[in-house]
Amino acid sequence: MKAIACELPRVHGLPLSRFSRAELHRLVIERGISEASASTIARWLAEDALKPWQHRSWIFPTDPAFLEKAGPVLDLYQGRFEGKLLHPGEFVVCADEKPSIQARLRIHEPLPPSPGSRGQRVEHTYQRRGALTYLAALDIGRRGGRRPRVFGRSEPKGGIEPFDRLVWQVMTKEPYASARRVFWIVDNGSSHRGQKAVERLQRRWPNLVLVHLPVHASWLNQLEIYFSIVQRKLLEPNDFDNLAELARTLNAFERHWNQIAEPFTWNFTRHDLATLIERLTAHEPSTAAPSSPTELPAGSTKAAAAMPDRSSRQRPGGFVSVSRRPGGW
Repeated sequence: MKAIACELPRVHGLPLSRFSRAELHRLVIERGISEASASTIARWLAEDALKPWQHRSWIFPTDPAFLEKAGPVLDLYQGRFEGKLLHPGEFVVCADEKPSIQARLRIHEPLPPSPGSRGQRVEHTYQRRGALTYLAALDIGRRGGRRPRVFGRSEPKGGIEPFDRLVWQVMTKEPYASARRVFWIVDNGSSHRGQKAVERLQRRWPNLVLVHLPVHASWLNQLEIYFSIVQRKLLEPNDFDNLAELARTLNAFERHWNQIAEPFTWNFTRHDLATLIERLTAHEPSTAAPSSPTELPAGSTKAAAAMPDRSSRQRPGGFVSVSRRPGGW
């Protein structure tokens, strides 16, 4: 029974993407494998925490230097860079963008919670009032010391110029303007990709150090945690008259969060990533291996690691121990 639950339905000729309890029960009865009831089968599956009706998304990065590229970011979260402790006058900033945030005007105003209602009631039908891109930069702070601080801005769309305006918004303010170094952790988006972006930003801001995450590593960007908070606390349910109201509310939320936020508890280290890569090597598809041998850092392997998908901005699936609700969030 458990062996069947650990197989895909198509192995048994069924036009299903995954088993439900009812489908699994029907299969074993029709094929004379077992006469157990559906509730008994559910109990057997629960013994090994088998839930074939659930699924998770994964990405197998093809970058053989994933650990080498992600390691410096994890070191920065631990207050180190290139083997040395960060100076108190050095800062770590995570930046990213959240595109296509819609302003949706409900045709009837949401109703507040009332006795017996279980919560708000939100009209399903809405009018689209446009969409914007929200760019943000998070100074991660230091536990036991400096509070985190987020800077954000709303733009019609992303790109080099909007991102550079975000950088200007941060780097013209103290303590960043006169800091020894300000490390900016970013992904490989077109507005800050590659060596050209490094050179462009360092010409304008000599104390800015751009640190790129590897591809498929957004789950290692602490700003994604803040975006998750914004999504849960502000954008769901979505009810805004227009884009101007949406932008003002995003800025008001930043000010509110900055007053009460505490640094995220980030326990995932370079060593943990190396261990994860080793553990997941066996799941690598044959097509993901590099065509030629590549030297990797110690503790790594030539196989690419399986990493969580970016399809939903949720907690990193157990790979990172983070506090999602600092200060009551």
